[in-house]
Amino acid sequence: MQRRSFHRLLGAGIAGAAFLPAFCASNHELPPVPVHSKPQRLRRGDTIGFITPGSFAPDDAVQKAYLNMEGLGLKVKAGKNLRALRGFNAGTDAERLEDLHAMFADPDVKAVWCVRGGYGCTRLLPDIDFELIRNNPKILIGYSDVTALLQAVYLETGLICFHGPVASATFTNYAKAQLAALLFDGVDNHPIKIADAQSLRKEPEYQPVVIRAGKATGLLAGGNLSLMAAMAGTPHAFDLKDKLVFIEETGERPYRLDRMLTTLLQASNLQEAAGIAIGVFTDCNPKKDELSLSMMETLRDRLRHLKIPVVYGLSFGHISDNCTLPVGIPAALDTHSLTITLAERAVM
Repeated sequence: MQRRSFHRLLGAGIAGAAFLPAFCASNHELPPVPVHSKPQRLRRGDTIGFITPGSFAPDDAVQKAYLNMEGLGLKVKAGKNLRALRGFNAGTDAERLEDLHAMFADPDVKAVWCVRGGYGCTRLLPDIDFELIRNNPKILIGYSDVTALLQAVYLETGLICFHGPVASATFTNYAKAQLAALLFDGVDNHPIKIADAQSLRKEPEYQPVVIRAGKATGLLAGGNLSLMAAMAGTPHAFDLKDKLVFIEETGERPYRLDRMLTTLLQASNLQEAAGIAIGVFTDCNPKKDELSLSMMETLRDRLRHLKIPVVYGLSFGHISDNCTLPVGIPAALDTHSLTITLAERAVM
């Protein structure tokens, strides 16, 4: 994504210490995090809170977000500063932070839904009241730049967060079905498959590619590649050891993908992950006649030497058929069937 313009774990035999590896480019250690907590599921008629923790959302995006929530049978409470504007951000850091805190503190709000991503979420991390969030657990959902919030909230509080469509996204039938299964129904052993519509597309970036075949299990961790690289070596970086890592990106040329993946390989323990699931990388191939590897050649170059399953092209990322992935829930990756199967429900 262009930037210019879990704790101690129990269950399923999976454990991970939430500490930065010794070789990270930081002396910070992640604080201990309690065993994960699950938010309450959504029900039709519930009120959800709209926030814009990163970039400003134009009027048409906000209107679309309201219509999306109406289609899900949900009511909306807008953050006090939802329409604030300061440069590329949706208001000042203080204003965006105020809305985040207010939505978690409001007992009538059952979920906090980011209207868009953009840029700015990392600026909020040092001042987030994680104790407030820990004491008021509820669904937090978004993707792209919102990766920063999902990582930090999960690591600091143990709250399962959701990498899924922002409120202003295009909600296809596939995206709505995934939201229903994860947030409303709380389905056990839910298999996440490639969207039928994606299977019919001809563009190369939508075609699944098995970079290294196999099966893997682990706690889901990840998000947008730019954010994961930017947060590597910070107190809010994921410990990727034994995790099932999911990665998405858009609008980055291959050399930038190379740089960010190299950062993760050198500043985190990505090489110790259980497996890697990659979404659809849109607009990430080189320009015509540019001296460059292709997007897929870059991914192969950086990841195929890892002795773990790696697959590209699952239905998540900056695409309309964007599934919902619960950060911190154990799951299984199968590169043959191109599926991620959740081992347990993500909501209460």
